[in-house]
Amino acid sequence: MAIQELTKQVSRRRTFAIISHPDAGKTTLTEKLLLFGGAIREAGSIKGRKAKSYARSDWMEIEKQRGISVTSSVLQFSYEDFCVNILDTPGHEDFSEDTYRTLTAADSAVMLIDAAKGVEPQTIKLFQVCKRRGIPIFTFINKLDRQSKDPFELLDEISDVLGIRTYPINWPVGMGKDFKGIFDRRNLRFEKFDRANMEDFDTFKVSGPEDPQWQSWVEPDQWEQMKNDIELLDGAGDAFSPEDVLQGELSPVFFGSAVANFGVRPFLETYLKLSPSPVARNSTAGVVEPTLDKFSGFIFKIQANMNPAHRDRIAFLRICSGRFERGMAVTHVRTGRSIRLAQPQQFLAQDRTIVEEAYAGDIIGIHDPGAFRIGDTLCEGQQFEFEGIPQFSPEHFAKIEQKDTMKYKQFQKGISELVEEGVMQLFQPAQGPAETILGVVGPLQLEVLQHRLRGEYGVEITMTGLPYTSAFWMKGDEASLRQLQLFDCRMVKDMHGTPVGLFKNEWTVQRVRDQVKGLELSETAPR
Repeated sequence: MAIQELTKQVSRRRTFAIISHPDAGKTTLTEKLLLFGGAIREAGSIKGRKAKSYARSDWMEIEKQRGISVTSSVLQFSYEDFCVNILDTPGHEDFSEDTYRTLTAADSAVMLIDAAKGVEPQTIKLFQVCKRRGIPIFTFINKLDRQSKDPFELLDEISDVLGIRTYPINWPVGMGKDFKGIFDRRNLRFEKFDRANMEDFDTFKVSGPEDPQWQSWVEPDQWEQMKNDIELLDGAGDAFSPEDVLQGELSPVFFGSAVANFGVRPFLETYLKLSPSPVARNSTAGVVEPTLDKFSGFIFKIQANMNPAHRDRIAFLRICSGRFERGMAVTHVRTGRSIRLAQPQQFLAQDRTIVEEAYAGDIIGIHDPGAFRIGDTLCEGQQFEFEGIPQFSPEHFAKIEQKDTMKYKQFQKGISELVEEGVMQLFQPAQGPAETILGVVGPLQLEVLQHRLRGEYGVEITMTGLPYTSAFWMKGDEASLRQLQLFDCRMVKDMHGTPVGLFKNEWTVQRVRDQVKGLELSETAPR
């Protein structure tokens, strides 16, 4: 296709992940963004198990029962002339590895912060992942209609704890029960908050903080406070720089309330103007530009049984360059095979539609007969591979056995498919009788495993916890590997046959590093 049309389509795309600590309001914000995009008519309630509606992005049965997100969801909608791809990630730390992988498919991130709690531990971890990848970060400080920390205190916390400069795009007038609205510094507008009518908020154009119209909207002391705050921001705050935003050095900050649907539309409209279109990606052949006329992309997530009735398996593909067409033949680089992508799908969580074409930045789902792995590259023309997606060391381990030995095949299929999703890692003893040992980042993943094996494969299991806290992939000769028998650790192999050591504590890890010469330990799996 013409380079002008390809460039136009790529420039329309925005692909971002929403990251936060649990209960900061991430899924609520996602729902409201979908409302503005016309993708749904009513935002689902995520407050309780007995609610009649559920968050659209929480599609698993266990998510509906527990009221939490345990897997990333992909949601696409259009707003004005933009095509928006949202990656709604789990907030719970037990599912952080799914979030880490999903962030590799994002061009920017929206960091959601609870105004009353400030920067929380999981937010710090996810921010650091974004920072290492150079992902631009936009901040939405949520729940302004509740009693909150001082806004300057929140900005200082972001700067001191996360180490990133901030620029408030808007500023709150009042907080909690005295919250009156937000002042848009860039567009000189006041959006008035009305608790009695949260269906439609009035917006007024102003000449600035000194405009006498403020007297009819806010109390005199609030007006004075707002004027002082804006003067301080203008005089001592960080200057706005689009270049610093795109380089991940400056975070635009927005205040609002997702549950009240307040400040969400201004955030979306400003985000779309400031955020990057699809960015270039590194590969074994060099930098791949999104406007390259040849299609390419990589698998960042695999999900089994999105449609339990059909027992299907979907691989999520981030398109990195060119134009995708339904039915096109591409090369699966790892195997060298040519694959025809006949039933590509786009998503609104578990709801899907067949897609005829897509462009760099889009996320599509392709049927996986068991051929794909996380990190696989698909392309046409010159063959290359994108940078690998790291597999992190698990921190919790358990031996898994099926209760009914007659369901061995179902057990093996379930374990195999769920391991290939990347949410848990499979290990086998290096010596002795065969056992199924699973490692996960957080213990709640084991509960999800038990639930999904029962519900999706009809298999009941028993789990026996193991006393290990970390796994290290090992590289060395036979002599050095044999020396591990002298230490309080266990030798196993991963699903690719690579030696792995399971350790009970950091002290043992350090002893092995100090005393076993010629042995390399790595917290991430080799690719």
